Amino acid sequence: MSLPDGYSDVPAGKIAAVVTHLEMTARPAPRPDPPGAWSLRRVETPNLDWFRDLYRRVGEEWLWFSRLQMADAELAAIIHAPLVEVYALVVDGSDEGLLELDFREPGQCELAFFGVTSGLIGSGAGSWLMNRALERAWSPPVARVWVHTCTLDHPSALAFYQRAGFRPFRRQIELADDPRLDGTVPRHVAKHVPVIE
Repeated sequence: MSLPDGYSDVPAGKIAAVVTHLEMTARPAPRPDPPGAWSLRRVETPNLDWFRDLYRRVGEEWLWFSRLQMADAELAAIIHAPLVEVYALVVDGSDEGLLELDFREPGQCELAFFGVTSGLIGSGAGSWLMNRALERAWSPPVARVWVHTCTLDHPSALAFYQRAGFRPFRRQIELADDPRLDGTVPRHVAKHVPVIE
């Protein structure tokens, strides 16, 4: 189904986002690390409560909700899969960034989730984490690394991914129930996306 040109109504209680898919098909040249006291920790078989807490702290303001609505078995099937790797960016002993790499599709790696908590935005931690993400994503023999972002995300996210070497290849419109209306995320978050009931 194609959308007509012009305006299309978004039903009350829904959110809409323009999703941009980006990819790289060759390993990029290494980029210098920004200065900072960060480290990366691989989290083998992540505890579900730990994962949801970090996912929420990183993504709540950008209306990340999909993993919060999953049943335990569904979430565990993803983050405990042998070809999915979960990492935490650690600052002063605290987990403040999330990286999830999905190698389940042969020959490629998806940056399934990537982000840092709000206090680290603009500090260089995101660039440092992207350097680690790309090192790890290209470590096995893959032909493609890809990611998607959307207009609900941080306003600099798309440009950030492009600076890292990703190139847009597809755009979609996503409609979903507003997760603030069912309590999945607090009603006060994501002020850049008004609640319309």
